[in-house]
Amino acid sequence: MAKRPSKKTAKKSRSERVILHKSFKRSYREDYERKLEVPGILAHLFGTFKILFKNWRVFLPLLILVVILNSILVTLMSENMYVQFQDILDETSKSFTGGELGNVAKAGLLLISTITSGGLTTNMTESQGIFFIFLLLLTWLVTIFLLRHIMAGHKIKLRDALYNAGAPIVSTFIVFFIVFLECIPIFIFIILYSTAENTGFLDMPFYALLFFLFSVLMFLMSGYWLSSSTIALVSVSAPGLYPMKAVRTASDLMAGRRIKYILRLLGLFIFLAIIWVLIMLPLILFDLWMKQFEWTTGIPFIPICLATMTVFTVIFIAAYLYQYYRWMLDYDEE
Repeated sequence: MAKRPSKKTAKKSRSERVILHKSFKRSYREDYERKLEVPGILAHLFGTFKILFKNWRVFLPLLILVVILNSILVTLMSENMYVQFQDILDETSKSFTGGELGNVAKAGLLLISTITSGGLTTNMTESQGIFFIFLLLLTWLVTIFLLRHIMAGHKIKLRDALYNAGAPIVSTFIVFFIVFLECIPIFIFIILYSTAENTGFLDMPFYALLFFLFSVLMFLMSGYWLSSSTIALVSVSAPGLYPMKAVRTASDLMAGRRIKYILRLLGLFIFLAIIWVLIMLPLILFDLWMKQFEWTTGIPFIPICLATMTVFTVIFIAAYLYQYYRWMLDYDEE
């Protein structure tokens, strides 16, 4: 049987952790600032696009496969739900604007209502929700597995990734659950905000100020924890790495680098929002034009496009974060 580590060994392993701040001691900038020479945000975004499109022979089949599995196991957003959105917008347009709501505005409202209503998760049962989470985790792990071998210069096939990438899915799910727990302060803010809004608590300036300070504290707590746990979702995919070890490793990598990482995440979300608008708006306009013909009424064109964009977003985020993770590892090893 393997012996338990001695107290000296345990203390040594804890002392090897990156600890930049100590309790009851002032932290100076030169003590906690860690350099990291990596490409800028725009170069990072376009570099991610370059890797995905350069290796489209493995990522495109992955995209198609996950969309097909989603339509079989989870089912796409109901076309009837999408038609209901169109009918509601038509009635609203006739009531308030005299039917003069432009197609571009209508397409934009349809896109917003489709996303905010749940999109792919509309009317989803418990079993479908489990399959949906499983497909997202599998897409995440397969993408990182492919990128690990591609960036190492290996020739890799999608078949190999599908057979081997799912090994750490339990560890990934545990880290994903930790991420969910770290979002609890944000959930508390959402619940309290809806309650305060309904009860008129925020009408008093003093109470509104207190609530604002409270909300800032909640977001700072979640932001601090999530900045390392999202990287742990990447590091836990390494072979033989346990989930809590992955969380500690990610925390060490992010020490002194959280603000830069959060700025990259903001840049990523803004970029993806622009991509969604640029791609989905023309598709919705095309669908509005296509629905003029009776034979196209039952074609779930927009749900298929929405599923494709969702899977592409997961692949892109995984590739984006894995690149940054590799840059941090390579920089610290130098």
